[in-house]
Amino acid sequence: MKWKKITIKTITDAEDILICNLEDVGLEGAQIEDKIPLTPLEKEQMFVDILPQTEEDDGVAYLNFFVEDNEDLDFDALLADVKTVLEETKQYCDIGEGTITTSETEDLDWVNNWKKYFHQFTIDDLLIIPSWEEPEDLKHTGKVLHIDPGTAFGTGAHETTRLCIRQIRKFVTPDTEILDVGCGSGILAIVALMYGAKHAKGTDLDPCALDATKENMAKNGISEEDFEMIIGNIITEKSVQDWAGYNCYDIVVANILHTVLEPLTPVVVNQIKPGGIYITSGIIAEKEDFVVDVVKKAGLELIEVTRDGEWVSVTARKPE
Repeated sequence: MKWKKITIKTITDAEDILICNLEDVGLEGAQIEDKIPLTPLEKEQMFVDILPQTEEDDGVAYLNFFVEDNEDLDFDALLADVKTVLEETKQYCDIGEGTITTSETEDLDWVNNWKKYFHQFTIDDLLIIPSWEEPEDLKHTGKVLHIDPGTAFGTGAHETTRLCIRQIRKFVTPDTEILDVGCGSGILAIVALMYGAKHAKGTDLDPCALDATKENMAKNGISEEDFEMIIGNIITEKSVQDWAGYNCYDIVVANILHTVLEPLTPVVVNQIKPGGIYITSGIIAEKEDFVVDVVKKAGLELIEVTRDGEWVSVTARKPE
């Protein structure tokens, strides 16, 4: 399948009005490229190991539209309509350059195209393999995690995930109750259960996390009795805190940005049982001291700081 791509160079202040006006000529689903800084809410809702690096906002924006190239498409007529919309909008709104460029692309599979970048890998003796691959090492004797992260969550390949998994394996026992805050596709809690944890709970802000986690649970034979999950913000919502419970977890793990760990830690310290372990990651090396200080201010005892490349995991214990 071939697609025509239409790119309009404009300014950030004109994004919304142009997108709205261009819907009238059949262009929908704009892909926006700009350098507008993320809002606090957007940062909170990004389930990634680190926020993307962005340049200083220069006010320039690019609106990309994709239309299927088929026999019913009169592309020249569509471009003429787009130019008319731009000229009409210019009469009452600054749209910057308002220039149009076009290109062609083939076989855009929006749902599955990303899969070519995710292949099986190992974390020590744990093999993590996507649902669409077969094991390359037929003699692998360690545990196998079958994972289908979907388009919204991480694959487990990031250094911060490796750090968390290694720390979980150090402290997990057959009696472990574990809470994964910001569980995404459920990787950390599922791994904990695979290595013997008794029970897991997870929280996340994104409703998509629920389906992603349930799919990965099913792929790995994890029951909903063994791993419970809720959508909500444990930092601000008492109902989520009550659902999680208090002083009842042997391990609480949070692979989240340091900016979230700051308000999170004083809250989840109440979920950790006396003597329980707090494992954090998502921490760039430069923020190690910051997170260590956050942990200590919450009354936790620092146990260990581990590193993988430019990333850090801080592990602490709640005093008995």
